[in-house]
Amino acid sequence: MKSCDPQKDKYFLGTVRLKSTPCPKFSIYVLGDQQHYDKARAMDIPHMDIEVPKKLSKNKELVKKLAKKYDAVLASESLIKQIPRILGPGLNEAGKFPSLPC
Repeated sequence: MKSCDPQKDKYFLGTVRLKSTPCPKFSIYVLGDQQHYDKARAMDIPHMDIEVPKKLSKNKELVKKLAKKYDAVLASESLIKQIPRILGPGLNEAGKFPSLPC
């Protein structure tokens, strides 16, 4: 890479293949509307619809147990605004507030 000028080329674009998987036991679950729920079920990913968190209804112990069980949470865009109201601040305190699926 001697022909590279760092003043002109501010960044590089490419991929690197790692020898091993960085997080082989990384677990996620999908909290979604019907469309994302069906996709997660088809891919055999743990999933919930909005009714399950409503049953937890701000029970801190159950929310903490859910947050410990999974490493990340994916949620539908339509449900992200409802999650703090339904579950309370438990997922946010655990650092696992849902992100949008691709």
